[in-house]
Amino acid sequence: MPTDEEPIPVRRRPGPTNPFSRFLRILGPGLITGAADDDPSGIATYSQTGAQFGYGQLWIALFTLPLMTAIQEACARIGLVTGKGIVAVVKEHYGEKMTFAVVLLVLVANTINIGADIGAMAAAADLIVPMNLAVPTLAFTAVILVMEIFTSYQVYARILKWLSLFLLSYVLTVFIVRQPWLAVLRATFVPHLEFNFAFLFVITGVIGTTISPYMFFWEASEEVEEIRERDLFDGEGRPEISWRDIRRMRLDNFSGMFASNAISWCIIVTTATVLNGNGITNIATSADAARALEPLVQTFPNAGYVAKLIFAAGVIGLGLLAVPVLSGSASYAVAEALNWRASFSYKLARAHGFYGAITIATVIGLSINFVGIDPVRALIVSAVINGVVAVPLIFLIARVASNPEIMGEYRSGWLSNVFLWVTFIFMSAAALGMFATYRG
Repeated sequence: MPTDEEPIPVRRRPGPTNPFSRFLRILGPGLITGAADDDPSGIATYSQTGAQFGYGQLWIALFTLPLMTAIQEACARIGLVTGKGIVAVVKEHYGEKMTFAVVLLVLVANTINIGADIGAMAAAADLIVPMNLAVPTLAFTAVILVMEIFTSYQVYARILKWLSLFLLSYVLTVFIVRQPWLAVLRATFVPHLEFNFAFLFVITGVIGTTISPYMFFWEASEEVEEIRERDLFDGEGRPEISWRDIRRMRLDNFSGMFASNAISWCIIVTTATVLNGNGITNIATSADAARALEPLVQTFPNAGYVAKLIFAAGVIGLGLLAVPVLSGSASYAVAEALNWRASFSYKLARAHGFYGAITIATVIGLSINFVGIDPVRALIVSAVINGVVAVPLIFLIARVASNPEIMGEYRSGWLSNVFLWVTFIFMSAAALGMFATYRG
């Protein structure tokens, strides 16, 4: 944010006294980021690995939890300590060439993901009421843009929190279906690897949809929004924070990441048991994926349709959550690079560049759905692209988070550094292995 702007007026509110209410009050950017991580692309990718490989990639959900938590904590800490988004920090300390490269990477990954998610929402709606897919595609795009542009940040954040509840259908299904729990637990804690393109392609997608570039930029920028909401900027535009604020952020962040990975674990287990266990090893349509939820409603008349209804509600609800996060994080990146006002707390008239970038990213993503790409395949491919694009961004974030000139006393400690570099090495190896085994 430019330093010569007047501060956004904020009214302080007394905090709740009940411990549980205080915990809920803490939940914000971390929880929203974690919930958005299980977007339609995530649901499709986790479902595909469960159907195709059974429990073979289940260990990824546990293995990536500390890695995902570390990278998102570093991003959130950068925003909290500097009062700036990641792109603004990169521009200030690493120059315009590096800034351009970062913005280009996030724009490419996010735009493809936006298109895939909108297409998945339309396909999910078609399960319930068959129609020309152009109708729900355009309708969902319009709803998302109106919500982002004309809803205040406070209302918008509350809506995003509630949308995350759609994911509970997979949790319920896990415990309704008879599970081979010994096999499930073994697959959760004992890694299984296959050095072939099919396995590494899907595992790169699983990692990419779990540790996604848009999450890096979104959580950092939303921490800046939270600082503004809590009126923590001093008179010179610098955040006035303490280790208490860092601990608060870490609790929020871990809550979101734990919930995200727990849901991904449930999706893989559910699809492995219900789909792979019944000979369905490839998810070609949304209807195929919806069959994983049939055991949840097996006592209902016409259980197949009810399962489709629950699946569609989850995909549409999570899409309404994820697409604004995708377009918003892309817009934060562009606005910070060009020194535009960047905040959902601004009205359209005061931040037309920021909202214009949101609109353009969403519309370009929308256009991908009119070139004949299969929606389910597009979701998985977008996850793989995220897995590749995340690698150089993690390298840069690890450098920024550990830089004492930028972060001061809040720079990364040894444990954070270990997990950040393990994340970089692991994701690099997965992407390189995928390319090495590709045979055309």
